[in-house]
Amino acid sequence: MGTFIRNAWYVAAWSKEVGRQYLTRRILGEPVLMYRKEDGSPVALLDRCPHKLAPLSLGELKGDIVECGYHGLQFDCSGTCVRVPGQPQIPPAAQVKSFPLVERYNAVWIWMGEEALANPDDIVEVERYRMPGWDLIDGQYLHFKSNYLNITDNLVDPAHTTYVHKNTIGNAAGENVTVKVEQGEQHVLAYRWIENAEPIPLAKKMGDFKGLTDRWQYYYLLMPSISYVDFGTVDAGVERNEENKNRGLRSFSYNFLTPETENTTHYFWLHVRNYQTGKPDIDADVTKLMTLTFEEDMAILAAVQQAQEETGVREYVRLGIDNAPARIRKMVDKRIAAEQLAAESNVPITRAELQVAG
Repeated sequence: MGTFIRNAWYVAAWSKEVGRQYLTRRILGEPVLMYRKEDGSPVALLDRCPHKLAPLSLGELKGDIVECGYHGLQFDCSGTCVRVPGQPQIPPAAQVKSFPLVERYNAVWIWMGEEALANPDDIVEVERYRMPGWDLIDGQYLHFKSNYLNITDNLVDPAHTTYVHKNTIGNAAGENVTVKVEQGEQHVLAYRWIENAEPIPLAKKMGDFKGLTDRWQYYYLLMPSISYVDFGTVDAGVERNEENKNRGLRSFSYNFLTPETENTTHYFWLHVRNYQTGKPDIDADVTKLMTLTFEEDMAILAAVQQAQEETGVREYVRLGIDNAPARIRKMVDKRIAAEQLAAESNVPITRAELQVAG
């Protein structure tokens, strides 16, 4: 059985990465070639010539036509072969798979599954994006040497911040605070409030808190592998409502996980915040701080991945904090099984079935 959900939108690249030069990236285990047509619209093709399987990226881009660097076969943007040098007949099998692309939030999103199911309306909505009073940091990328599900485990696990992120977004005040979990049809939420606590390092640096604080961590995981975190700090005792939360130090951090292979993941992220806005130097500081936070995750998850590969075991014991990760893995397994069943029966899966499968 396959290990990736194919009928979903994944970030393939930031828009700034895709131009008139080829960009290659392995996605869900497949080599993908991306470029922009002369009119500026992006294209994605399987980076593999159907003749001898040579990477098309070793060839040339001629106008909007991709020419294989081995024998000169040419393919249009749909993957249709339009020329075979030396023979007038074009074999019907001379086709290259193309993938639907959509640009949104300065990112290029790819659909690797059934093309008929590719609805751009299904792309996640980024809260406060480009809204007045909220600054944006985007265009960020990291490469994780870890299976994407280890990362989704981490992204619905507020408890680890106390130990892994002592210098950035965590401190000892959260050690014994219970994590609550909720589940919807297409998402899992893990959250908690930490009350009457010293501000975390980020809040001390970026906020103006005079005493103890209350802070919240709401970790959403949207199927199959998009995380967003509603994270913030207010003065201790302030009533918990949206108005007060927006007056405090608040951010929405989005993490778009795109599986590369079974053991590696493309990690795209953007960050929307309401504090210290309109200050490019603060943008740089926040970028550095968030990158440090993610690099802390990278280090420990790479070690976890290595140990899992050595032992063939994911975990020997399960804790209460594994509630949300377990729910996500069950939802993912269910979706993968539904897609596999459709493939084996040669009956395309429907949008309604995808929703139920989640």
